[in-house]
Amino acid sequence: MPRYRPRLAAFASIVLCAIAAGAVAAQAPEPPAQATSPAALSSNAPEKAGAPPAQDAPTPSTALAPINADKLIPALDETVDWYRTLGIQEQAATEPSDWSFYYENRQIAIQVVALAFQAARAAADLIDRQQPAAEAAADAPVSSQTLAAAREKLEAQDKQVQGELDSELVLLSRASAKTRREAQEKIAALRAELALIDTKKDILAGITSMVKGHDATGAHALRARIEAMAVALPAANAALPAAGAAASSSTAGAASASIPASAAAPATRPASPRSGLWDLGANVFKLSDKGGTVASLDERTRALQKTLTQIRAPLIDQMKALSARSDALIAQAGTAGGAALESEQSQVKELAAQFRQIAAILLPTDQEITFLNQYRRNLASWHIVIENQSRNALKALAIRLGVLLGILAVAFALAELARRAVLGHVKDLQRRHQLMLISRIVHWSLVAGIVGFAFVGEFGSVATFAGLLTAGVALAMQSVLVSIVGYFFLIGKHGIRIGDRVQIGPVTGEVIDLGLLRMYLVELGGPGSPGPTGRVVAFANSVVFQVTSGLFKQIPGVDLVWHEITLNVPKDADHAALKTQLLAAALEALQDYREEIERQSRELQRATASSYRGDAVPTVRLKFSADGVAAQVRYPVHLQHAAEIDERVWHALLKIVPTGSTTSDA
Repeated sequence: MPRYRPRLAAFASIVLCAIAAGAVAAQAPEPPAQATSPAALSSNAPEKAGAPPAQDAPTPSTALAPINADKLIPALDETVDWYRTLGIQEQAATEPSDWSFYYENRQIAIQVVALAFQAARAAADLIDRQQPAAEAAADAPVSSQTLAAAREKLEAQDKQVQGELDSELVLLSRASAKTRREAQEKIAALRAELALIDTKKDILAGITSMVKGHDATGAHALRARIEAMAVALPAANAALPAAGAAASSSTAGAASASIPASAAAPATRPASPRSGLWDLGANVFKLSDKGGTVASLDERTRALQKTLTQIRAPLIDQMKALSARSDALIAQAGTAGGAALESEQSQVKELAAQFRQIAAILLPTDQEITFLNQYRRNLASWHIVIENQSRNALKALAIRLGVLLGILAVAFALAELARRAVLGHVKDLQRRHQLMLISRIVHWSLVAGIVGFAFVGEFGSVATFAGLLTAGVALAMQSVLVSIVGYFFLIGKHGIRIGDRVQIGPVTGEVIDLGLLRMYLVELGGPGSPGPTGRVVAFANSVVFQVTSGLFKQIPGVDLVWHEITLNVPKDADHAALKTQLLAAALEALQDYREEIERQSRELQRATASSYRGDAVPTVRLKFSADGVAAQVRYPVHLQHAAEIDERVWHALLKIVPTGSTTSDA
């Protein structure tokens, strides 16, 4: 509305000038009416009343306020925003000490907001009382008194013209035919003048309603805005301490009744302290964030305190000016008398009224600043507590890390000792490899367990998590786990080693590598060609659990096998003598390899702890059937010389039985 006042004043001035001009035209024979205009009447009214000039006797309604709406509303908004930071404090409060500081700050904040609205209402009342007088002085052409005078003048003109019209109508009824035309023209002119006066009255009524609406809006808009803010903030209507009371802990405690029951701390069981590295590290970061939050709250409180100090400064200046003026008037009262004494007493009363109006704003503002000082002291104490907690948390984290590093150092030292013990005392390379592998697995499993427990700190949750994880891994990696378990079976007492000859299904080969998941063989040929074929075959270690495939291993240091030759004996031969001859021929053919065959036979008996004590010597067995007699010669063969031994045995046997023979391995 204030931006429309210049247009309203210009329009009203034009209308009032038109009204004055019409009045002059209608009442030309009357000099008093012609010499007086609404503006002149309003400007001359104080002189006729004999009142003193406005600057000689200022009143509370005409004195300028030390604060305006442009400063009042932003300061109130800043106070409301500052009050809403209590939600941040509530989120940051996690310890009993935090809740203590939060409750005290909440009580102080409620008092600060209530005082802020109290000062704002007092300032709005002062501004509202000053605004009509200031606007009347600035916009005299559209003041209520001017509009009322113009309206009275139009009413007087309307009655005068209406009277003349009634007289002319009476004369028209009695006029002769000669004067009737002149009377009709005069009646028409009077009616046109009445219509013009009615139009002017309508325009004046519209201007009057606009001015009244603007005055009402200007006088109450600021107060209405403050009350709307107060409705949205229940703390604005909280009970206030006595005027001038200091912001002490007892005052803050007295305000606890204004805190709703819903603001109480949640009645939860305190959480058990956690000593895991993860929890300790998270606690350090949380305390750091909390310290930063408290520091930012202190900065916002300092900014609000600065704003209130800026508002307070002109209030104090005006209070000093009013006090000096009142002192001067009181000093003059002793020498004055009569009318001058009454005038001075009136001025002192007016100054006292102004003093009370300014004090209604200044005292709550002073109390706000005092409460904010206490608020900042609480935040400083809270920050000190948080710093102490942060130092303790860092100390606990450092101790926990030191203990972890010490335990890991011991674990690595034990692993190194175990490695050196294995290297120094175990001569078997295969056994050394197995022990080193087991040592590494145990060592790193122990390290993983120590680190895991150090970071988590809660054994129950670790056990639950480990159980679920193990079940998932076992289901998803079943084949891998079976191969890992099979590896430990393969490296056992009766397991296999690198260089052993094994047979897995139809494949025969020599082990060249035994890993945690797979073994690798160099494929070997059959009996006629026992050498390597040049191919490498890989098998998963889980083959030890497969019944259909089967795993056959040649005993280490023993490469002794049995070959068998079947010969068809003539029907008319001496069977007993032939058997003796065949046995003697086989023994003679094996004579050069007898020592090695006996050694491997003894090694075989020792390795298997078998109850069989037979010697590895050739045997001859006769088989009788309807087709004839067959002699089966079975003899041991050293694999490295298998082809040479077979060739010698063949030549020796064919000398005795030259035809009808077959051979096979046993």
